Amino acid sequence: MRVRSALREIIVDVLNGARPLRSLVMIASLVALGCHAQSGVPPHDLTGSAQAIQLGVKLSPDMTRRVDLMIRNRAGLSPEYTMSINAPTPGEVPGYDQILVTLTANGKSTAPLPFLLSTDGKTLAQFNKFDISQAPRDRVSAKGRPPRGGPEDAPVLIVGFDDLECPFCARMNAALFPAVLDRYKDQVRVVYRDFPLFDIHPWAMHAAVDANCLGDASTIGYWNFVDYVHAHSSDMMGTENTQDKAVQTLDKLVIEEGARQKVDISTLSACVQKQNSSREKASFDEAAAEPLRINSAPVLFVNGEKIEGVIPVETLFRVIDDALRAEGLTPPPPLPAAPPVLTTAPTAAPAQTVPVAPAAQPAPTVVKPRS
Repeated sequence: MRVRSALREIIVDVLNGARPLRSLVMIASLVALGCHAQSGVPPHDLTGSAQAIQLGVKLSPDMTRRVDLMIRNRAGLSPEYTMSINAPTPGEVPGYDQILVTLTANGKSTAPLPFLLSTDGKTLAQFNKFDISQAPRDRVSAKGRPPRGGPEDAPVLIVGFDDLECPFCARMNAALFPAVLDRYKDQVRVVYRDFPLFDIHPWAMHAAVDANCLGDASTIGYWNFVDYVHAHSSDMMGTENTQDKAVQTLDKLVIEEGARQKVDISTLSACVQKQNSSREKASFDEAAAEPLRINSAPVLFVNGEKIEGVIPVETLFRVIDDALRAEGLTPPPPLPAAPPVLTTAPTAAPAQTVPVAPAAQPAPTVVKPRS
């Protein structure tokens, strides 16, 4: 069912043009259309008096129909979708040639979908190939972002996609700091990239611009501002409860923090007043596109491993520990547990979590940005 749903999603893209067509890797995941070479699932036998396949020679009408119907019936395609199949080319699996199948509807076509067709014309298969030559942590760039924690060559890099108006991002920030840096010290380096959900958070983009204006001049100031805004996001709009009040509050906070960090206030003020959001929008667009495909906040990448959803902080520690082991390092021992608090009736404390899904919880107490 997941495979059919995936193909139908591609067809919806073709019909409606609602989103860009999926990448070849995503399209190649439609393994129910044929044998996934790595899965051990038997390939589809085209049975009957099949014909031998010749490289560079277009499939016969009979063979074209065999392939067409196998894909169409397995995927549940209706007759409105047309299918074109190119002449076989050399394949990467012995005994199989490659054919490319293109689906078209309403004048829009998918990217060519690669299939394997046995040289005896009896078997249709599909082979998924993934590039793992690049180090996973290098797939999510931290270039140009204010860092926190370890040095640039720290063994573990955490890249968080953050929205300063998002309450769940605030909880993630509170869970990350100081817990992660207290345990791992210089072994972990953290950066945030901008993912302001401006369609639902009216002052998130303005906050991101202000933070980056300050971050251009002071890394410490940037993180002080981020921590404070996350911890007090519910207070930004004041008693007026307006976007204008939030903007005024943000601008005041960032200028005050800039003064504490002794940055050039005239340059900072000009940046804040200009509100050029081009780099924040570029960050959002890059995150939403392939291969990251982020559609919510917050999201963490720990040496390339994507984490979204509500997870206990102990699970985050395990992910970081696994990343350290992959680098040939031994993770630090767990931090000692806090002494129990005597009460009239013992109660179990809830586990700290790194969330992206709703769950009401008070924001942490953080002092106003300071040096």
